[in-house]
Amino acid sequence: MKVTIGGPLKLAFRPWVEGLENVPAEGAAILASNHLSFSDSFFLPAVLDRKVTFIAKAEYFTTPGVKGRMTAAFFKGVGQLPVDRSGARGAGEAAIKSGIEVLERGELFGIYPEGTRSPDGRLYRGKPGGLARVALATGAPVLPVAMIDTEKIQPPGKVMPKLMRPGIRIGKPLDFSRYQGMEHDRFVLRAVTDEVMYEIMKLSGQEYVDMYATAMKRQLSDAAKAEKEAEKAAKAALARAEKEQAEKEKAEKEKAERQKAEKEQQTERWRTEP
Repeated sequence: MKVTIGGPLKLAFRPWVEGLENVPAEGAAILASNHLSFSDSFFLPAVLDRKVTFIAKAEYFTTPGVKGRMTAAFFKGVGQLPVDRSGARGAGEAAIKSGIEVLERGELFGIYPEGTRSPDGRLYRGKPGGLARVALATGAPVLPVAMIDTEKIQPPGKVMPKLMRPGIRIGKPLDFSRYQGMEHDRFVLRAVTDEVMYEIMKLSGQEYVDMYATAMKRQLSDAAKAEKEAEKAAKAALARAEKEQAEKEKAEKEKAERQKAEKEQQTERWRTEP
């Protein structure tokens, strides 16, 4: 990653970085970042001297075919950990276990508290399970991270990136040792997560939305589906109206032709009668 991708990535995009001194030279730490683009997981590790391990959905490692094997090899090569997301609770527990294992080895663990990419560039409510529980279970400091403009480089669904400079701001480490041993208290988990999200918001300058990004994606999907259905219904209604109009015009034309024929017949009778 550092040699084959990190170097060319920095050379091509020239990302700017603030707060690099906040990343410890050694020892465990959690990098909690906003999530704007698929490329976030490449730009952040590229600007750091140390290895960063993120979790990735299991589908990246199990997709069949040549492309699937290449994708799996790539994610394994850059140290990504597969997490099965087929069950919400199971996925959360797997992520927590993976994060704890990484931190117990004294490494850097990267996590996106929002749980998914932002659908519109705004910052969404952090999910309290993974980040907070890993932080409290290990005592590792949490470094808030803000990715800047990466969604403009590679928006969701776009394959070819746009050459421009992204930014990365790394905040000072947050210490949650005061909550040690309280990783199963949902109010504590919420408080820890909200504190981290507040720091990310200050670093990124994003508008904050007090709802989960997954819920917003569902709303946008439902709205798009409703719009598509409305468009389909409008087209069907227009087709019906055009058909009815055509039938009406046809009936009127046939009526006019009958009337004309009857008139001609009447005229012919008058002409031939003695």
